[in-house]
Amino acid sequence: MNKLIVALIAGVFAAVASAQTPPPPPAAAPAAPAKSEMKKDEMKKDATAAPATTTMSKADADKMAAEKKAADKKAKADKKAAEKQAKADKKAADKKAKADKMAADSKSSTDKAAADKMAAEKKASADKAAADKMAADKAAAPAPKK
Repeated sequence: MNKLIVALIAGVFAAVASAQTPPPPPAAAPAAPAKSEMKKDEMKKDATAAPATTTMSKADADKMAAEKKAADKKAKADKKAAEKQAKADKKAADKKAKADKMAADSKSSTDKAAADKMAAEKKASADKAAADKMAADKAAAPAPKK
């Protein structure tokens, strides 16, 4: 038994020790290939092309501003319509919940009335049965002698 416990403890220590050892270092990454130098003509071409793509004419800027304004206006209208729809949906849901509650209340009151009526009929039937039994017992009993 002691040997088993010692072996178990040794196994736990071995597992912990192996978990604490750092992983082997990664293999050296291959060096990035050297970039080829651009020719002077290509550099000039790139330098002149970049400003041409970022510069916008006034008409294009106005057009983009108008599109952005229209998009903002449409988004605002959509948001307002969504809020209005959500408000209408909530109102309809509240109205339906109120109607359901009223229906449940009226059903429970109808059920209660039916239960009361049934209980009253049962009691009346029991009273009648008791009265009939008393009458039968009286008729069956001999008259007292004097």
